[in-house]
Amino acid sequence: MSEQFVSITCTDNSLSAILHQPDSDRQDTGVLILVGGPQYRVGSHRQFVKLSRALAAEGIASLRLDAAGMGDSSGTKAEFYQQDAEIEAGITALMQQCPQLKNVVLWGLCDAASAILLYLNKPDPRVSGTVLLNPWVRQQHSHAEVMLKHYYVKRLFSRQFWQKLFGGGVALKHSIQGLWQTLQQRRANRPAASITPQANAQNYVQLMLRGWQRFSGQVLIITSGNDLTAQEFLQLCATDTAWAGCLAKAQHSQISEANHTFSSQLWRGQVEQATLQWLQTP
Repeated sequence: MSEQFVSITCTDNSLSAILHQPDSDRQDTGVLILVGGPQYRVGSHRQFVKLSRALAAEGIASLRLDAAGMGDSSGTKAEFYQQDAEIEAGITALMQQCPQLKNVVLWGLCDAASAILLYLNKPDPRVSGTVLLNPWVRQQHSHAEVMLKHYYVKRLFSRQFWQKLFGGGVALKHSIQGLWQTLQQRRANRPAASITPQANAQNYVQLMLRGWQRFSGQVLIITSGNDLTAQEFLQLCATDTAWAGCLAKAQHSQISEANHTFSSQLWRGQVEQATLQWLQTP
């Protein structure tokens, strides 16, 4: 296996990436690992490095990409719903560096998973599949519902909460205000579907769905059992028939005890195995 730095030109920016090439080219599908949130290409708990090395050990090439303004890449960090050009540049660079590749799988966690679904609105025949971990679909009303179900209800049945309450360790007024605000948000009207083709903070969830519906490739969804972002995504799929239809066609792997970033060695290993098994299934 070899690891090398790659510089990628994207508009006026120079994007930094690490290419992992296996000793033998046994696979014609490569993986572009996209970074979400305030991190760079190493990933939380070095997850992306370890994933790339696990892929290379199985003959699969991969590229870990720093978005503009992150890590060693130049420029200013864009919102995740404005990263189409960076994703396209990453795909092109991976296939240029590994000419044996016929297609690419896009792999992303949190808002990088969301960026991938948005990218699928523009057909790219080079993309044969996606691996999406805990996709970010935060909307005011849906977040409120998840908080009520998975945060406030759990606190009411928590012995620790009541011990802290009677021991003076809970700011009761603040907690009540937070619950009231959550209830008000839940009552807010759901946003209308946007017909605007340009993704923004108001319409990106609808455009994520549109991209998923348009995509004809294979999809693997990996969710954490102990993560509000994952619960919000799964609730959307449970309550919206269009989202439910997309999830039903995908392969879904749930890691029940894992948190958002799969912070333990066990959970990271389960992500690696789920990804590898899915990639190696005909």
